[in-house]
Amino acid sequence: MESMIRDIKLAPSGHDKINWVKNFMPVMAAVDKEFSVSKPFAGKKMVITLHLEAKTAYMAEIFQHAGAEVAITGSNPLSTQDDVAAALVEDGLHVFAWHGCTPEEYDTFINKALDIHPDFVIDDGGDLVHMLHTKRRELLSGIVGGSEETTTGVHRLRALANEGKLEFPMIAANDAYCKYLFDNRYGTGQSTWDGIMRTTNVVIAGKNVVIAGYGWCGKGGAMRARGLGANVIITEVNPIKAIEAVFDGFRVMPMDEAAKIGDIFLTLTGDKDIIRKQHFEVMKNGAILANSGHFDVEINIPELESLSVSRRTVRKNIEEFKLHDGRKLYLLAEGRLVNLAAGDGHPAEIMDLSFGVQFFSALHLLKHGKEMEKGVHLMPEEINTKIAEIKLKSMGVAIDTLTPEQRAYLSMA
Repeated sequence: MESMIRDIKLAPSGHDKINWVKNFMPVMAAVDKEFSVSKPFAGKKMVITLHLEAKTAYMAEIFQHAGAEVAITGSNPLSTQDDVAAALVEDGLHVFAWHGCTPEEYDTFINKALDIHPDFVIDDGGDLVHMLHTKRRELLSGIVGGSEETTTGVHRLRALANEGKLEFPMIAANDAYCKYLFDNRYGTGQSTWDGIMRTTNVVIAGKNVVIAGYGWCGKGGAMRARGLGANVIITEVNPIKAIEAVFDGFRVMPMDEAAKIGDIFLTLTGDKDIIRKQHFEVMKNGAILANSGHFDVEINIPELESLSVSRRTVRKNIEEFKLHDGRKLYLLAEGRLVNLAAGDGHPAEIMDLSFGVQFFSALHLLKHGKEMEKGVHLMPEEINTKIAEIKLKSMGVAIDTLTPEQRAYLSMA
C-alpha cells in the first residue's frame, strides 16, 4: 500500500521532532519498553486518525513496535506536519495526510487508510467512525473496537449509540480522568495561548478575554488567560457551569453583552454558531477571534464574510475582515483549532497521559473487545490508576498507601 504524503525528503526534520518529544513522554516510553517485547498486537491492523504531529507519531510507532500494522491519517487539514508524516513513512507506517488538504483529499485519506481492513481504530472527532458507518460499512464486521480522543467525537458516538446504530464497542478515551483532567484543562489551556500569542505577538495582560464555554477545555483556557493578566469573561448555557465560573472568580454574562467589550474571543464549546452575525455587529475594532473547539463551526465565518467588504491575510494564520463601517476583525487559523493549526498542540508531557489512555484502551479492547457490547464504554478505573502511577514514578513523586486497617475501614458497609 503506497502512502500519500507531501515529500519524503522532509523525513529528517520529522525524525528530529519525534526524537525530541520522546524525552518528555515517560509513560509511553514505559509502554514501549514492555510491549515491544511481548508484541500483543502482532497480526492486528490499526487505523489512527489524529492530529498528525510528533507526539501522535510516537504513539503510532509504539503500536507498530507492539506488533500492529498501522495506517494513520490527520484529523484536521491544518494540523498535519509534513515532515513528521514523511518520517513515519520511512519507519514503515502507512501514512495518508498532508498539510492543507482539501475536504475531498481528507475523505480520500481516511478511505485509503481503511483499505488495510482494520481490527482497531483510534478516532479524533468522529470522522473515521462516521466513514465506517456510511461509505465503508463492508468493514464493520471486522472491527473489534476503537477509542475516541475528543469531547466532540464522544458526543457524536453517543448520538449514534442512542439511535442503535453504533456497530462496535468504542471506549470514550476523552472521558478518562487521565485524559480530560490534564489534556483538556492543562493541555488546551497552555497550547491555545501558545498558538494565539505566537500568531499575533500581542500582549494578553490587561485585555478583556471572552471564553465561550466552561467545560474542561474552557476552564483551562480561562485559567491560563488569567495567569497572563487578562480580565476574563465567561459565556455559558449551563447554569451549573456558570455558577462554577462565578465561584472561580470570573465574570459571567451572555455573549450578546460580552461581544461589546471583548478584545480576544476564544470558543471552546463543541457546538456551532457560538459567535455569529449579531455579535460581529457590535464588536470593537481590532477584536481577535480564535477557536479551540474541534470543528471550524463555532465562529460563523460565512456570516462574518457577509458583513465584510474585504477579506485578506495580513500575517500568517491571521485573516482581516474589514466590515462595512470600517471596523476590522481578525480571525486566527481559519477558525480551526488554533493550538494545532497555529501551534504545536499540547505539550508532550500532557499527551503522554492521553496517549497512555489510548494505548491501554486498545489493549483492553484486544483482550475483551469481542465480549463487549456495541456502544460507548468508559475506560476501566484501574487503567487510570496505572497510568498515573507510571507518571508519578517518572516525576520522582511518591504518595502514601492505605494501611490494611484503613482499607478495611473504607470497605465497611
